[in-house]
Amino acid sequence: MDEVSGRDTTTRDETSDDVQYITLHGKRRAFVMKGSGPALVLLHGLACDHTTWDPVIDLLAERYTVIAPDLLGHGLSDKPRADYTVGGYANGVRDLLTVLGIDKATVVGHSFGGGVAMQFAYQFPERTQRVMLVSTGGLGPEVTPFIRLIQAPGWFQLMGLLTLPGVRQVETWALRTAAELGAGAPSAAVRAHTRDLAEIAAIVDSWADRRTRFAIRHLVRAVIDWRGQIVTMADRAYLSAAMPMAVVWGADDQVIPASHAENARVLAHDVRVAVLEDAGHFPHKNHPEEFVRLLDEFVSSTEPAVYNRARFRRLLKAGGVPPAVPLSTVPDGPAPQAAPA
Repeated sequence: MDEVSGRDTTTRDETSDDVQYITLHGKRRAFVMKGSGPALVLLHGLACDHTTWDPVIDLLAERYTVIAPDLLGHGLSDKPRADYTVGGYANGVRDLLTVLGIDKATVVGHSFGGGVAMQFAYQFPERTQRVMLVSTGGLGPEVTPFIRLIQAPGWFQLMGLLTLPGVRQVETWALRTAAELGAGAPSAAVRAHTRDLAEIAAIVDSWADRRTRFAIRHLVRAVIDWRGQIVTMADRAYLSAAMPMAVVWGADDQVIPASHAENARVLAHDVRVAVLEDAGHFPHKNHPEEFVRLLDEFVSSTEPAVYNRARFRRLLKAGGVPPAVPLSTVPDGPAPQAAPA
């Protein structure tokens, strides 16, 4: 339903039985909605889309109502000149859930989507039951140079050349071949460094679309500079005392180091942390059944958060307690939002 006209603007993609579209604020958003039961919102990472959750959606839909959107500027959603901050994305998730008639949900965010999940919980605690962060941003400045370069001058034009027909096919073939060969390599180090190359190939392929490159560049400039991640959840982690939180990471993550999972343990003492062996930046794809088990256990063994305005006010007034162990990886300075990646 369009928020302005009130017309029903939800349609299905003619090429897929799963993808639906809805128009919000004049911009078309794509999403997948499957299953029944308690609501789970799955938020993908930077330059990805809802298909990153394909290995787990059907398994989760057996017990939950699963909503997996393409965030604005990604996948099949529109890619306009728009607000690509984590706060803007949190607003978009709220609006989508409102139109779908979902009042509260457990929010699961991967990489940059983890930042959006944290921001959603911060902005809309009354609508957030739990948060699971998967290889998330916002727990330290370190991030792969591959992402840092996106905000460099000339990146947009260079990627336009590198994704020309013919050139792009050679690049993506090389990345996917390296991923296949690396999967069978006897060396654990080789497997660790090649595990996510197929996902990188898909990202490079998507950058042939200049609108996608435009959106990704603006998003990255909002959350990353030359020193790494700008936005941090460190200053607001104390609010997790009012909301169940879990963190899942791949031990071989080459995008955001798995050591950041321990930062979560220091910042939020009640957080559940699981680091999966033989997994990279996409642990939900490397070990889908184990990921579903962890998520299901997290949901079934915790009570959903109940927003209490007085308690939230007390937490805000008291402010955060500095971590017992200094976090050298957590950057200083203002943090206007909850987390990047």
